[in-house]
Amino acid sequence: MALASLARRKAYLLSRNLSNSPADALKYSFSLSNFSRGFASGSEENDVVVIGGGPGGYVAAIKAAQLGLKTTCIEKRGTLGGTCLNVGCIPSKALLHSSHMYHEATHSFANHGVKLSSVEVDLPAMMAQKDKAVSNLTRGIEGLFKKNKVTYVKGYGKFISPSEVSVDTLEGGNTVVKGKNIIIATGSDVKSLPGITIDEKRIVSSTGALALSEIPKKLIVIGAGYIGLEMGSVWGRLGSEVTVVEFAPDIVPTMDAEIRKQFQRSLEKQKMKFMLKTKVVGVDTSGNGVKLTVEPAAGGDQTTLEADVVLVSAGRSPFTSGLGLDKIGVETDKIGRILVNDRFATNVAGVYAIGDVIPGPMLAHKAEEDGVACVEFIAGKHGHVDYDKVPGVVYTHPEVASVGKTEEQAKALGLNYRVGKFPFLANSRAKAIDDAEGLVKILADKETDKILGVHIMAPNAGELIHEAVLAINYDASSEDIARVCHAHPTMSEALKEAAMATYDKPIHI
Repeated sequence: MALASLARRKAYLLSRNLSNSPADALKYSFSLSNFSRGFASGSEENDVVVIGGGPGGYVAAIKAAQLGLKTTCIEKRGTLGGTCLNVGCIPSKALLHSSHMYHEATHSFANHGVKLSSVEVDLPAMMAQKDKAVSNLTRGIEGLFKKNKVTYVKGYGKFISPSEVSVDTLEGGNTVVKGKNIIIATGSDVKSLPGITIDEKRIVSSTGALALSEIPKKLIVIGAGYIGLEMGSVWGRLGSEVTVVEFAPDIVPTMDAEIRKQFQRSLEKQKMKFMLKTKVVGVDTSGNGVKLTVEPAAGGDQTTLEADVVLVSAGRSPFTSGLGLDKIGVETDKIGRILVNDRFATNVAGVYAIGDVIPGPMLAHKAEEDGVACVEFIAGKHGHVDYDKVPGVVYTHPEVASVGKTEEQAKALGLNYRVGKFPFLANSRAKAIDDAEGLVKILADKETDKILGVHIMAPNAGELIHEAVLAINYDASSEDIARVCHAHPTMSEALKEAAMATYDKPIHI
């Protein structure tokens, strides 16, 4: 760049009235450097180094680069996207959709006048479609890295100082990556259970459940959370006899109780069996299948269950092993989560953490928001994530989605609230497509009508919930939603009617 042009750029920056704060000084120096060198730097040191290329990590890296920071992302898997893209959210949704199509073909097509002489599952083809989706998306993220000039290092990184990460590369070498700011975004791993060894063949985690070579006749799922119910649904639709064993008295304990009860009844109608308040006390893999010994959670007579495959889905734990956190003194809590302040900074200067390794919902979209906010803070801007306003979705059929408070939480907080509900049985679009199971439930403050929580059980609840997410983020009232014109006939009209029921009365019931 010509000196005159550089001088004009400097004058422009000074005209923006930058203060003498470290953050503004950092922004100033980054802006000059990037403008003149096109992301290159005369030093090997990065402005930002991200350890982990999952939803939180790769998004943080791209955002950092977009803000003009020289950025490197380190990922041990060799493919970007983390658990979510490689062996979690994306492949599971692919199989959920494929298995739902098969189930519709065998159970619902005839009702719509579509008759088939025979329908069969081609499991290899189903798995190939899933794998194609994953590979295309992982390559897509690598393309985004190149587009945004993010340096990508494939290997396992560990701290050797608060500003240096030693990387054992997948090619077999070692390199040291330096950074003024380092973000830990290593995600989470399957939570193990005492006495149960996962071999990913007969006793599988969600990873193995996404890659079974044949449909098990009997599948036992340990854990009635999001992942267990989704994977149970996949194989149940394809013909497996599915039994869910859960230590707690309810499935998905974070869900609104009224919605949860209807949800369980729906899954039971799909022939999914539940053994609640039950714990696993023994496992035997000496035969061809697996034998589980279970007993009531409170103690009592033991029972033996037999299965071809057992899916262990008892939650996830933050993945921080081998990072060298103790070497640099990063503080963690009793379950291994990294402690951070409201700017995602750890107790060690220049070291940050986001996503599943810190407290909060273990959700890919939450990690993404963490990543953006964290980098904005590093760049001297303002970032914010409100964990009370992060939506959650169970991608079964029907789906269940929610945002904000459950009725149980509202009661526990002593809030004075109203409830409005509307069933999809009274929704024109749902009846027209013969898929009317579910409801919308809204909680609003009794005095102000401010929406406190929204819970939806419906075929496409994961899409419908975002109108509610937006409303809650802007402190909208139920009347605000009710007075918005919704297209007819749509499933979203059920949300409008539930809002009407919350502050006044619905029209169509």
